[in-house]
Amino acid sequence: MDEQKVKSSLGLSRIALPVAIGIAVVVWLMVKEIDASALSYLHITWTSIFWIWVAFLFVLSRTFFYVWRIRSLCDGNLSWMASLRIILLWEFTSAISPSTVGGTALAVVFLNKEGISVGRSTSVVLLTSFLDELYFVIVFPLLLPFTGMKALFLNSSEGSGSLLLNNLTTLALVGYAIILAWVLIVGYGLFINPVSIRKLLVYIFGLPVLKKWKNGAEKAGSDIVAASEELKTKPKSYWFRAAFTTFMSWTLRYLIVNAIILSFFEFGEHLLLFTRQLVLWIMMIISPTPGGSGFAEIILGNYITDMIPAGHESARSISLTMAVIWRAISYYPFLIAGAIVAPGWIQRKFIPSIAKKK
Repeated sequence: MDEQKVKSSLGLSRIALPVAIGIAVVVWLMVKEIDASALSYLHITWTSIFWIWVAFLFVLSRTFFYVWRIRSLCDGNLSWMASLRIILLWEFTSAISPSTVGGTALAVVFLNKEGISVGRSTSVVLLTSFLDELYFVIVFPLLLPFTGMKALFLNSSEGSGSLLLNNLTTLALVGYAIILAWVLIVGYGLFINPVSIRKLLVYIFGLPVLKKWKNGAEKAGSDIVAASEELKTKPKSYWFRAAFTTFMSWTLRYLIVNAIILSFFEFGEHLLLFTRQLVLWIMMIISPTPGGSGFAEIILGNYITDMIPAGHESARSISLTMAVIWRAISYYPFLIAGAIVAPGWIQRKFIPSIAKKK
């Protein structure tokens, strides 16, 4: 990516759209969907303050594990501060980009500008993506027997919400199949036969209907080959740290909502709520809005209505309020942090090179 495009992608003007969507949705929810009288169920106590702080601590902790992971995957060649900058910028670009785009492409630039070669940066980013998807592929089927399909996908058993069983089941299974296929293909390419995967990608995207993406597919294939060579020499400790930090970062991400609900209610269905968030994550992938802004609040609010220990009329208002708190804790801080870090980072990393060219 050229420098001007990177600078444009990190521009503060990019914050306006997700913030505007988020504010518009919150206002709409407060006016149309959330019954103010239902919020009388929510009492601010020392217990609620404690669990809100726990939720925020989960946000900080999962960020720490992301930072640790990126530093470990680079064999310690990044300082802790450089690793933190990369993660904050990565989260920032994910927050201002549609979920289908994310911040992966720019992550290669972030690593490279912090002193990691382009080839190795590509390998690290590809591996982080693989590990993230692998977490979902392993954890989701492990938890499913303990929750059951009906409890997981049926938002209501007593008329307290929409019957989501068929649509959510189909979406989850199709999404899982796509993610599993991606993990198998990339895993086979990274660890077994990268050349054959490159040839397969080139062949598939050489078909007339997919030809416009052929160049991107060829690059992806070449990235897999390069990453495979890079990863063959890694010791067991490298893989242990990669697996541990990935597991902790994603588990803490999903526990945030559990802590928020505990802030106001006695709640025991933690495993079911945790597993439902895996399904929510599939839906977030197809969100057309930057960082899922607006979309995430509505989907989560509707999906957990039946888990709120209150009457039906109040439960939906409360669950939507929980969703707004969740986003306020786990999404907007990264917009703010990115807006603070990005301008100075661009000034240091890009302006000198532009001056040299002149």
